[in-house]
Amino acid sequence: MLYYLFTWLQEHVHIPGAGLFQYISFRTAMAVIVSLIITTVYGGRLIRALHNRQVGETVRDLGLEGEKQKAGTPTMGGLIIIAGILIPTLLFAKLENIYIVIMIVTTIWMGSIGFLDDYIKVFKKNKEGLAGRFKVIGQVGLGTLIAIVMYFHPDIVSRQEVTNPTSTKAVQIMTDTQTGERYYAENVKSTKTNIPFYKNNEFDYARVLSVFGLNGNLVTFIVFLVVVVFIVTAVSNGANITDGIDGLATGTSAIIGITLAILAYVSGNVIFSDYLNIMYIPESGELVIFAGAFVGACTGFLWYNAFPAQVFMGDTGSLAIGGIIAAFAILIRKELLIPVLCGVFLLENMSVIMQVSYFKYTKKKYGEGRRIFLMSPLHHHYQKKGYHESKIVMRFFIVSIILAIITIVTLKTR
Repeated sequence: MLYYLFTWLQEHVHIPGAGLFQYISFRTAMAVIVSLIITTVYGGRLIRALHNRQVGETVRDLGLEGEKQKAGTPTMGGLIIIAGILIPTLLFAKLENIYIVIMIVTTIWMGSIGFLDDYIKVFKKNKEGLAGRFKVIGQVGLGTLIAIVMYFHPDIVSRQEVTNPTSTKAVQIMTDTQTGERYYAENVKSTKTNIPFYKNNEFDYARVLSVFGLNGNLVTFIVFLVVVVFIVTAVSNGANITDGIDGLATGTSAIIGITLAILAYVSGNVIFSDYLNIMYIPESGELVIFAGAFVGACTGFLWYNAFPAQVFMGDTGSLAIGGIIAAFAILIRKELLIPVLCGVFLLENMSVIMQVSYFKYTKKKYGEGRRIFLMSPLHHHYQKKGYHESKIVMRFFIVSIILAIITIVTLKTR
């Protein structure tokens, strides 16, 4: 909203400094600052309101050190994160940008599912919360919506190199500095994505089933749909599982958000994308502003969520965070980097899958269930081994930073 106001002021009133709002870097910085103010200043007020209304966490007895002290800690703090994301985005981003629209819808969609789950737990006194099948339906629904919009919306394109153009869609002529050969670049619909650690770093989903002789737009869309739905579901569940000890999911998500902001900036900048030889995605640079708000919201929430936590985000925050990270990576065509970038989420997810699968297998084979870990998810395993929460969180942060650096380095290691 402020973007449009200051653009009008620059054009009609000529107010000094109004032109700053034309720059993504300035609007991103403002989004971070406003998000931090919202989550730190008004976050404290929301925590007091939640405490007064006795919106407290019901802690299950898992035999972990310090868990009983957490009983009654206000939950549903994810509302702070959502406010810290949406308000700066609405103020500083271009709201007609389709990428921004998708991210706003994703935030509200996943936040609503998480809020409903928390509401049932807190106010209906049902510890199970929203039935798992309804969560999955919501995640699949969002993934389907994102896939449909990306596949069919005319504004979601990428710039592809072509020779001897047959249409008038060519938007610029570029020159290969090594061969001197001139080529055209066009904005076209594409189901291509970037592959890390690979020289010819583009992969087309249309080729997935071509080895079986299955081709065509419908087949390509189905493959793309399945991939998007799987990523949205997996990452949102991963963030939800990771949110098990104070500050872990929040801090990890902030690190991931900074990395996604960098990837969005270079993908949305024609000069950097050409230099790095990655796919240029017109208008996607606007996502950097959303990423700034996201990082600010996670960092501000960490002020209250760090050990000992004054508030928990609940599913309201964790499901929203996971959905945001998944959708963001898909929009900038970096979804194949998620196993690296979101490695902590992946480890947490896999630890649960491995534990449950091995327990069922051994129970069927030997008559009693056996475990790989002392407890899953993985962070509880280290708690059982006697590590303090703060040490576990800090070491997971270090791992997240290393994975973020590896993710950025992939831009040049091809």
